[in-house]
Amino acid sequence: MSSAANILILATGGTIAGTAGSALKRDYRPGQIGISTFIEQAESLGLDANLTGQEIAAIGSEDITPEIWRSLYRACSNAMVNEGIDGIIITHGTDTAEETALLLDLTLPTTKPVVLVGAMRPADAVGTDGIRNFLNAVRVASDPDAAGRGVLLVMSDRIISARDARKAKTSGVDAFKGFPRDAVGTVTPSSLDWFGEPWAKGRAARYAMPTDFPHVPILYAHAAMDRSAVDCLLTDQTRGLVLAGFGDGNAPEAIFDRLAELAEAGISIVRASRVDEGLVDRIPLDSQHGFVAARGLGPAKARILLQVLLANGISAPEEIQAAFDKR
Repeated sequence: MSSAANILILATGGTIAGTAGSALKRDYRPGQIGISTFIEQAESLGLDANLTGQEIAAIGSEDITPEIWRSLYRACSNAMVNEGIDGIIITHGTDTAEETALLLDLTLPTTKPVVLVGAMRPADAVGTDGIRNFLNAVRVASDPDAAGRGVLLVMSDRIISARDARKAKTSGVDAFKGFPRDAVGTVTPSSLDWFGEPWAKGRAARYAMPTDFPHVPILYAHAAMDRSAVDCLLTDQTRGLVLAGFGDGNAPEAIFDRLAELAEAGISIVRASRVDEGLVDRIPLDSQHGFVAARGLGPAKARILLQVLLANGISAPEEIQAAFDKR
């Protein structure tokens, strides 16, 4: 980096800011370290960047809420039009990082780098990965070539796009992978390599951030299920449902019959898969009943995309399918 970049750090807590009180304990409390302390530690290592911090939340990401999402969105939007800020980093717990990343990817322009970063080990654990991941995120957010790639996730020396990122392991520093694309670049505190050119250069925000998130439950497929498994998820406010189906989005016939009734009543139905990896392609049943195939998105991210679409007035099955087909 020829000149120091000005990077805004938006802190939400998570393991990266967590402590256990012992280097050997398994249990820990997320969000215990303030962002100013984290910045001081990073700067003491000779970081070539100017960092400023803003506390958005101090939670484990399992407790993320629409209010926190909207606060992050507002802070990012303000930073996008602030000429004194070159890039944005969001420190975030790993449990829902992929959902936050996709939501912001859908609702922010690509004019400046936006990077989510977390850790799998708390700050006082043996072999903590937090500070290295953070330094890597600073390098990515400081690179002008990171703009035009949408929101990015940096973990374990790898850069993964928001659309592809998913947590695939419960523990270990290599807990994240990408699908359908794997990493779009690699990074260390001293190096950065991109695998290809930016794919969304200068793209405007595709959708407005929802003021209210429609009720969209996820139905997890299991053996011997019946239509009561669907009905117990529904409320008067339900506007969509994501099936975490067997294999390529499959389910028992009784479940598909009930989902067809819901689709006929105007509830948007998306078929995703409970399997970790693989595309869910359209089948004749989709055209027959107005279902949508999730393609490369897992159930959690399919829910986020469907909520954003419905909140933006997009409810026709063919329009929803077109959004799931896009990169």
